Amino acid sequence: DAASHIPKKRFTVEKPAQACAFSPCASVLAVASTTGEWWVLDCESGKVLSTYKSGPEQIDAMAYSPDGSKIAIGSHDNFVYLFSCENLTAEYKYVGRCAGHSSFITHLDFSEDGKVLQTTSGDYEHLFWDSESGDQITNTKELRDVSMATYTCTLGFPVCGIWPPGYDGTDINSAVRSHNSTLVATSDDFGLVNVFRYPCCSPKAEWDVYRGHSAHVTKVRFLLNDQELFSLGGRDQSIIQWGLN
Repeated sequence: DAASHIPKKRFTVEKPAQACAFSPCASVLAVASTTGEWWVLDCESGKVLSTYKSGPEQIDAMAYSPDGSKIAIGSHDNFVYLFSCENLTAEYKYVGRCAGHSSFITHLDFSEDGKVLQTTSGDYEHLFWDSESGDQITNTKELRDVSMATYTCTLGFPVCGIWPPGYDGTDINSAVRSHNSTLVATSDDFGLVNVFRYPCCSPKAEWDVYRGHSAHVTKVRFLLNDQELFSLGGRDQSIIQWGLN
């Protein structure tokens, strides 16, 4: 609970958790591990509804499509695994995988219509995929009018200004666009949380800096009302809640 800072639910999974994603209706929660295994949990009871394994390595990114009919799993084995989930509480059907990255998957987002998937990887590739077939989209004309439902990738024209001078490709760990598409927040290796105007396309963009973590910050996410931002620390193992005016 964001107001009381008290956990409303507490669930347990068999292996160390590495990534998670709520379904759009918030009825189920997908949780991925460091071993390639992932589970779908009922959000009320915490009961494990189904179990899967996507590759032999840890999973760093996962997301449901806006209509909840698909889920994408980004693995350390360089692949994105696609599953169909027309019934969120039933067994998911494996559709295929996106093959083309030459390093591990770091972030992924669906388009608003759920037909396109964008991904970034550890070697700073930014690729696009047909979420139905898993085929890579290489014709940029096909992407001209595509709007992303979320933006957590750290690369791309709308966020090319989030990289201050002197930053290298490893320094920004996480990015997230606000739900009203007016802000983009990032977290970095210097213990900082940064907030920019969105879209952020200028290398001279101004931003606000929030200090509180004592080590690198691994993740940032806005609450649904965009009035609060949460950041997850790495070595300091802390979660900080920020109020935005």
